[in-house]
Amino acid sequence: MTTMNPSSWVGRTEECTDSVDLGHIEKVALSLNSAAPALGSELPLLWHWTLFIKGVPYDQIGDDGHPQRGGFLPTADNRNRMWAGGRLEFVQPLRVGTPGKRVSTIAAVNEKDGRTGKLLFVTVKHEYSQEGALCISEEQDIVYREPSPPKLEGSIAALKGEWSETTVPSTVMLFRYSAVTFNGHRIHYDEPYVTKAEGYPGLVVHGPMIATLMCRAFVNANPGKKVTSFSYRGLRPLIAPRPFQTSGVLLGADSAQLWAEQDGTLAHQAELRFTP
Repeated sequence: MTTMNPSSWVGRTEECTDSVDLGHIEKVALSLNSAAPALGSELPLLWHWTLFIKGVPYDQIGDDGHPQRGGFLPTADNRNRMWAGGRLEFVQPLRVGTPGKRVSTIAAVNEKDGRTGKLLFVTVKHEYSQEGALCISEEQDIVYREPSPPKLEGSIAALKGEWSETTVPSTVMLFRYSAVTFNGHRIHYDEPYVTKAEGYPGLVVHGPMIATLMCRAFVNANPGKKVTSFSYRGLRPLIAPRPFQTSGVLLGADSAQLWAEQDGTLAHQAELRFTP
């Protein structure tokens, strides 16, 4: 087992540029079954997660399909990596066809004892800009857990939403979203791996895709409202191909509660703020 000093990764940075190419955005739209934005128009909420991605050669990929740790992200022995949640501030929209840049910094690394073993929490701060102007400020929470049976059953009953959209996550949909995000994590497309190595009953729906669909459902139900911030966290995985719902309610004149549910119980929760 590798001995690690978590604090040694704090402050490490990484930069990545992207052309925000229209052709790629059109493929993202197809992966999400959404309308594609035109050249020069605003990028839909959270579609930036399909951009600004650094890939690695095959010999630098771990058994789980993720890049091996120890470069930008900390080493984490043989723990399983999950995207647990995050917080975003939307300063101004990213625009299709305008080159941009992502600057990422390891903000915090902490190890805690959980019910299923040790957990390593990594907080990464991202800043996305175009033409020298900040567009999105984001903090992303990544958790590395020791191999253990994943939590699959929900314990919190879903609320009755003011709006709701249903998604049926087919294997093709999961493959397409993995492709447009250049995400090799095998839990999303390799059923023998996800069931035998990680203990899930089926393919796992991408957390970023779930958050994106929650935002899309809000925008469809509340046209004209400008989203200024979004915070989200995962409670448990959603398993394909069972349908799931992305729903929400307004909490007042400038905020909303969003969630994703499957089989009547919560799986992901979020809070969103907006201006009329």
